[in-house]
Amino acid sequence: MAYDLEEQEQLASLKAWWNQYGNLTSWVLIAGLAAYSGWTGWNYYQRSQAAQASALYDELQHAVDAKDAAKVLRAAGDMESRYAGTAYAPMGALLAAKSAFDANDLKSAKAQLQWASEHGDEEYKSVAKLRLAGVLLDEKAYDEALKVLASGIAPQFAGAVADRKGDVLAAQNKLAEARAAYQAALDATDKKNPGRQLIELKFEAIGGAVPAAKDAA
Repeated sequence: MAYDLEEQEQLASLKAWWNQYGNLTSWVLIAGLAAYSGWTGWNYYQRSQAAQASALYDELQHAVDAKDAAKVLRAAGDMESRYAGTAYAPMGALLAAKSAFDANDLKSAKAQLQWASEHGDEEYKSVAKLRLAGVLLDEKAYDEALKVLASGIAPQFAGAVADRKGDVLAAQNKLAEARAAYQAALDATDKKNPGRQLIELKFEAIGGAVPAAKDAA
């Protein structure tokens, strides 16, 4: 059926527009489809990584329960190399570190804590640094322990950091500095925190004076 004059004009205008902007429109559409495809693909990849990491974390937990030290370290290493971008990797490193520490394998414990302190979110890094400082304290590597505690720990762990510093300084017989650290730990620790009593005991043991609690009105 022949087009009438108005339809022919509209078709001519459409052709002229397409000749001018058609290629650009096609590329914009292709770019949009590619971006959407990439976004959905990335989400799928992330879900897949998390699912596989979760299964490996379960395997790690079973190895810890079975006290199979070699399998624990192997599973942790697999998680760190293959699923470092998931939350399970630093979780696995912390669990493997505890298993190694309990088995008196301080070298492996430090290696796992060092990895966790460099990966994961701020909280995992902070916990790893605090535990690493504790292992170094046990090894009498006091300066190294203080260096670990000096930076890179989230503000909400201020009380725990000061407490651990107090332990290190007390072990060095730097009692005045240790008392200052324990005082800082008490200042940063909520009175309802069950760990506060232990800080008070250590503080008093090196000559600190804990203020008496005020009676409720």
